[in-house]
Amino acid sequence: MKKLLALVLAAIMLMSVTAVFAEDEPITLRIAHIGPTTGAAALYGLATLHGAEIAVEEVNAAGGKYKIELINEDDEHNVEKVINAYNAALDAGAQIILGTTTSKPCEAAGAQGYVDRVFFLTPSASSTAVIEDKDNVFQICFTDPNQGAASAQYIAEHKLGAKVAVIYNNADVYSTGIRDTFVEQSKELGLEIVSETTFTDETTDFTVQVADAQNAGAEIVFLPMYYTPASMILQTAAAKEYAPIFFGVDGMDGILGVEGFDTSLAEGVMLLTPFVATAQDEKTVNFVTKYQAAYNEIPIQFAADAYDGIYILIEAAEKAGITAEMEPEEVCDLMIAAIQEISVDGLTGSMTWDASGAVTKTPMAATIVNGEYVFE
Repeated sequence: MKKLLALVLAAIMLMSVTAVFAEDEPITLRIAHIGPTTGAAALYGLATLHGAEIAVEEVNAAGGKYKIELINEDDEHNVEKVINAYNAALDAGAQIILGTTTSKPCEAAGAQGYVDRVFFLTPSASSTAVIEDKDNVFQICFTDPNQGAASAQYIAEHKLGAKVAVIYNNADVYSTGIRDTFVEQSKELGLEIVSETTFTDETTDFTVQVADAQNAGAEIVFLPMYYTPASMILQTAAAKEYAPIFFGVDGMDGILGVEGFDTSLAEGVMLLTPFVATAQDEKTVNFVTKYQAAYNEIPIQFAADAYDGIYILIEAAEKAGITAEMEPEEVCDLMIAAIQEISVDGLTGSMTWDASGAVTKTPMAATIVNGEYVFE
């Protein structure tokens, strides 16, 4: 009898210990990163993927409430292929999407996600079209209009120059969105737009655009664009011995990594960005050190955005009570409510969200000095 009682007590103790360990076991959260990891925009997609990977490694090593299973799908910065990537992510069990990296694909995938009820947090898609009429999509980076207005305000407040030229891509929603609010805000602040020229994705010769700005006497040339055309414009300006202040936006982050580009031509270039890798705060130093060790390169803003994205999703998931068994449809509505109740202090600033999906945080400007981004 005593032996039987002992066995029963031992079994009860074993069950209790097993239950304790079961309670402490982390919940698996399946997050899919979608972005261009091949093709012309791969620099951005690889940056967001790698930034997310650093954060996932930290979260999983910390042994907290959640263990993240990171799924990656390549959308090649293509509106049609992004739907295939989105479907593949769901087939792989994704509950939440960290993506997409660029605006047009995000607009398409987010719209499908709205129909399917899948939660999206995009690290770097900045067009307002990404979040318009979609309650399931939230942004980490500034919207295009915010970047345009903030750039004009910075130029005016710091008295960088009164005569401004604008060169923008009229075939790109990112570029035109920033341009529109920049021009509008410039008029209100007394900045004079003396030259305004355009180009398309196929443009490789910027002689006309640069000459127009130079002949108009522009002291500032505003470049709301990505790094590749910006590098061509700087090369053209140098050849014409034209040296205004060039002022860009977050899409220009990466210009120092353009293959074959003489980085000395970017000396003094200013750009609106929430992150520079040379900052000496503990968070940035820790992130940059890990990133360089893992990928042998310095992270750009897009990597920091995605790194923040993982921590934002973790905090919102905890607030929402997300579990491993929940389907994306159930997760979506819970995350929509939760993200509006949290505040996250990340690499790219202190962030809050409202129902619009747009992030609220303070923009900052950096200058390229001796081949590095430096905050003013």
